[in-house]
Amino acid sequence: MRRPPGDHIKVEEVLPPAKGRHASAGPTQAEDPHVRAETSRIIAYWLDEFIRIPGTKIRIGLDPIVAFVPVIGDFLASSAGVVILIEAARHGVSIPVLARMGVNMLINTGLDAIPGIGPVVSAFFKSNSRNLHLLHRWQAGQHMSVKRGTLALFVFVALCFVFAVALWTGLWFFYFSVLVKLIKGGTGN
Repeated sequence: MRRPPGDHIKVEEVLPPAKGRHASAGPTQAEDPHVRAETSRIIAYWLDEFIRIPGTKIRIGLDPIVAFVPVIGDFLASSAGVVILIEAARHGVSIPVLARMGVNMLINTGLDAIPGIGPVVSAFFKSNSRNLHLLHRWQAGQHMSVKRGTLALFVFVALCFVFAVALWTGLWFFYFSVLVKLIKGGTGN
């Protein structure tokens, strides 16, 4: 007598066990942080570490290479980098850390936009590897350390912004006062 199809297959062989069930079997692929970050690791490798420059220990990826193609190269590299950001969001990374990852991507895109030298500088910035490192630290349970580092970075950026605005405002007032003196001096007052 022939058995109906699926009669000899256990449900656990097709579907992973639910959390808490069969805990002695070890973590499933969905629960293993190394497997969960595999896509991000592959993307960071290809975009930031793919090619070793001969005779050195310096590695570059496809990101700075495709950045030499205006607009399209930046779009492709940034689109691939967004996958790391999406994976981080799926794994519960906090909003400030996601913002930090986004800032890394914006800095990299800004560097890529500088004609000629931008992609070279971008090759050393490696935003995707930085974001992967943040994701791994978060998955390893270093939540407070990552949050403190993110807070320190945002405070530094805010101070740089305040300094830049103060410098710009000071220069504007200086030029304005020079212009006023020139106008008053030219009218004979």
